[in-house]
Amino acid sequence: MKLVTYRASVEAASSLGVLVDDLVVDVAALAASQGVDLPDTMLGLIDAGRPGLSALRDCLDQAAGRFPAGTAVALANVKLIAPIPRPRKNIFGIGLNYVEHVAESAASLDTSKDLPKQPVIFSKPPTTVIGTGDGIEHNRKITQQLDWEVELAVIIGTTARRVSQKDALRHVFGYSVMIDVSARDNRRAGQWIFSKGQDTFAPFGPWIVTADEIPDPQGLELWLTLNGVEKQRSNTRHMLFKVDDLIADISTGITLEPGDIIASGTPAGVGAGRTPQEWMWPGDVLVACVEGIGTLRNPVVDATPE
Repeated sequence: MKLVTYRASVEAASSLGVLVDDLVVDVAALAASQGVDLPDTMLGLIDAGRPGLSALRDCLDQAAGRFPAGTAVALANVKLIAPIPRPRKNIFGIGLNYVEHVAESAASLDTSKDLPKQPVIFSKPPTTVIGTGDGIEHNRKITQQLDWEVELAVIIGTTARRVSQKDALRHVFGYSVMIDVSARDNRRAGQWIFSKGQDTFAPFGPWIVTADEIPDPQGLELWLTLNGVEKQRSNTRHMLFKVDDLIADISTGITLEPGDIIASGTPAGVGAGRTPQEWMWPGDVLVACVEGIGTLRNPVVDATPE
């Protein structure tokens, strides 16, 4: 299933929906029409676990494509917001997780040329999250080196504490797309959170694809364009640390909880690694895609204070 968080109008509150062809079906409304109680938020559905997803599938099967009035609206007529508009915790970011990106970072960003022996983990606050179509803020008083990174996002479905690699994927609720925006000139003594954690620096969506539709997350093409020109293209098979490695590693010391998000790293092709280096500026448009999931489209907007 493709699960969305959306608004049916500018004034409307956000709702949880499921994408059926070109329709967004309101989960709570559909369930209520059948005498069933289901959550009206993505985090609520994640918390409901497998029984919640099973109940939603039963509702869709019973409807058989004939949705009662007021329970479905055309996708073209809604505003998609980030699938989890406000994560409960910081996003777990993974640095240097593709071999060629390790090499380009060593050449341009003073990181080690050696392949990491363990995942490199940083974080992005909940306030970084925006949805597809929302503006990535560029404040020229803070940065002149705004950069892009397309990533597969992993959404945790059940609590994972000290889990084994072989059991790790059982804890995944689903997958999405994320752009890890970075202000390369804002790294501070090797710390990345201000560089990567500024407001709007985590475009996320356009929806979550449930894990049952992606049994193997290590064979997905991912790519990114800037103003229509391709800058990144690779495949998740080239990750140094696979999704199950990441979940197992993080959970050795930090409990992963329902709704937690892991941004699993980016391939080569970032602006800092190019000759000459390239940066994003107001008016630019980023498009990021992960095969089998979806596409994010985000403009860069001027947010420089007067």
